[in-house]
Amino acid sequence: MLREIVLLSLKLGFTAFGGPAAHIAMLHDEAVKRRKWLTDEQFLDLLGATNLIPGPNSTEMVIHISYMRAGWPGLLLGGVCFIVPAMVSVLALAWAYVRFGTTPTASWLLYGIKPVIIVVVAQALWVLGRKAVTDKLTTIIAIGVMGLYFVGWNELLLLALGGGVAALIKQWQRLWGNLTLTVFPLSGLSLPALAVSTAVPFDLTALFFIFLKIGSVLYGSGYVLLAFLHGDFVERLGWLTNQQLLDAIAVGQLTPGPVFTTATFVGYLLGGLPGGLLATAGIFLPSFIFVAISARLIPRLRQSAWTGAMLDGVNAASMGLMTAVTWQLAQSAIVDIWTGFLLGAAAILLFRFKLNTTWLIAGGALAGWLLLR
Repeated sequence: MLREIVLLSLKLGFTAFGGPAAHIAMLHDEAVKRRKWLTDEQFLDLLGATNLIPGPNSTEMVIHISYMRAGWPGLLLGGVCFIVPAMVSVLALAWAYVRFGTTPTASWLLYGIKPVIIVVVAQALWVLGRKAVTDKLTTIIAIGVMGLYFVGWNELLLLALGGGVAALIKQWQRLWGNLTLTVFPLSGLSLPALAVSTAVPFDLTALFFIFLKIGSVLYGSGYVLLAFLHGDFVERLGWLTNQQLLDAIAVGQLTPGPVFTTATFVGYLLGGLPGGLLATAGIFLPSFIFVAISARLIPRLRQSAWTGAMLDGVNAASMGLMTAVTWQLAQSAIVDIWTGFLLGAAAILLFRFKLNTTWLIAGGALAGWLLLR
């Protein structure tokens, strides 16, 4: 059984392009349809559980199924074998970026990729937002969080606020009947901005704990990771620029496996191989712990009205954060008429014709090379 888990996880780690939704679809095909390891109902139970805990959903699904199939050794090896192929690919690209990233050729490629990445993130935002923002309450939370992010509120505070507000209001409605919602002028509130304006000296230990924190609290898609990376590494610490963050996102899209390996690229860019390995360990370690804890608690988690309501609020807050950061990154990606044209063309190909994102990014790289060579 353990050998089967290792082989399947490696297969997915090397071939699962397209983001979390595509990974989960491939896992369903392999584990439910082909191998009959579990039923559709069991698969959906696990999927629901991964939405109730922080971390990358597709990675946690692999870990969950590996645990069901082969116990504790399966939990460890299944997750590692899914993550390592993507990590190695990203480390290789990070080395090439550091070595060649400032040369004209690399600049041409990234010039065309960045507008495409904005479209890919926007498409994920559209798909996830339709599931996360479903009523007046979640709409207010998403818009309020977006406004508060722009005035300097911390991402963790905003996620906690979104989850807490949703849980309290839904419980109130359940116990006391419908509650009329009004839009409070949240954006008029002010907390001291938690970002710093000056760069902080780089430190490997700090790098590890920042990614450990992100992996411990981040709900939703791997694309929500952008809000945390931007807030911590661009705004507060000054270790990355917007351009470098876009490049990291592009590399995460070009490689198979979990989108969270964007952390590997950031870590290598800042601290070489030790930084890449520490960043990867930091961001994925919480997923193993959360799956190990929640595996026996899934029925209780799914039946809890409080937990479900809190998750609704956290997901809506994540959409607000993701929208705000996408807007900021778009200003770095769209720099002239040609990048605007690439963004429009990518939007048509992705939204209308459902072109695979890997081919779309490759096309953006080719277009950048042709335009600026």
